[in-house]
Amino acid sequence: MALNKNALIRYKTIDKCLQNSYRQWTLEDLIESCSDALYEYEGRSVNVSKRTVQLDIQMMRSDKLGYNAPIVVYDKKFYRYEDEDYSITDIPLNENDMNVLTETVEMLKQFKDFSLFSELGGIIQRLEDKVYTEKTHRSSIIHLDKNENLKGLHWLDELYQAIQKKIVLKVEYKSFKAIESNVITFHPYLLKEFNNRWFLIGMGNKNRGVVNLALDRIIALDYDFNILYEEHDFDADDFYKDVVGVTVSRGRPSVVKLWIDSHNAPYVVTKPIHHSQRFVKKHEDGSIEITFVVKPNFELERLLLGFGDSLEVIKPKKLRNRIADKLANAADRYSKETA
Repeated sequence: MALNKNALIRYKTIDKCLQNSYRQWTLEDLIESCSDALYEYEGRSVNVSKRTVQLDIQMMRSDKLGYNAPIVVYDKKFYRYEDEDYSITDIPLNENDMNVLTETVEMLKQFKDFSLFSELGGIIQRLEDKVYTEKTHRSSIIHLDKNENLKGLHWLDELYQAIQKKIVLKVEYKSFKAIESNVITFHPYLLKEFNNRWFLIGMGNKNRGVVNLALDRIIALDYDFNILYEEHDFDADDFYKDVVGVTVSRGRPSVVKLWIDSHNAPYVVTKPIHHSQRFVKKHEDGSIEITFVVKPNFELERLLLGFGDSLEVIKPKKLRNRIADKLANAADRYSKETA
């Protein structure tokens, strides 16, 4: 059941009043307290009707919100909790609630590096404490792939803010191939995660077009407010539609045709390598042939090599030769005796 903010404020106010057993609470007292609370939260007068508070009490008494509040009337005038220790904030969570909370907390913690979620920090800690105090330890039902030792994650929030506010960056960057780092003037457009690694997508050298910078190769960041941020008609879905991963090369996409053995065929069918994947044929031995249209890149090659001898690249010829050369080199290396 959806609740508006004012209703939640009234429930909390009535609950707070009835927890104070040293005072006798009439319906008029509860109405006045709810009006004062709404004025405090909203900054304006809100006329709470007698009927509204009566319905609130009825709702709190019911099981619709899970409260089942033991609100009783005595002397035909005053309201109180029959159980003096009761509060709607201390309702024990059922097993399903606990399971949902546990997994929700784990998922929210994945975004701790973004200031966008910083206000959730206290909430997440309170949720964790609630789960801890009301539940025995058990293994998580959902396990998210994460690596706390990844380098460059501390840049996430600063880069996010730069993209949001359209600020030109001065990025000191050192690629794996470079001997020394260099400073790049960079117009950031997007943060992208692939294979548990983060990348900054944007425009540096105009001649190179849109490129990606791995966050773990960034050495330092600074802002350049003297350069006008260049708006770019950048559509991430369109930009990455023809690739696997983050590396987008120039040129036209190619039709990639693969043979997959019978053991791995179900995995490739249920989890396509690319969204353009199409089924071609199934052989008598259970192996299959598929096609998809992409721009071959480093990430695709690593993915295909991961299948080992259970996959064969039929075309394009250039990609087939590259995979064949790498597998031949690997076989040659394994043929050598180790110390």
